Amino acid sequence: MGIAVRVIEPRLLSVQVSADEITAFLVDGRTISVPIAWSWRLSEATPEQRLNYEIIGEGLGIHWPDIDEDISVEGMLYGSPAPRPRSN
Repeated sequence: MGIAVRVIEPRLLSVQVSADEITAFLVDGRTISVPIAWSWRLSEATPEQRLNYEIIGEGLGIHWPDIDEDISVEGMLYGSPAPRPRSN
């Protein structure tokens, strides 16, 4: 006996950004959050820069134009923090 599963790509409905975390509200009713510390760019950004974001890719991610940072819903779900680039 097989189980039928319809896989739906997770998409953002809305986002809240605080000083400590990013909370994503998904169209399927789930709410997920990750710490701001997952993104070194957001950690170093001003509060105003953190609040200047847009939902991109028809809900697949979040973009912060002031600091050129992108975080995908998939990355939030699977626990993929943004690594700081190595200095040479």
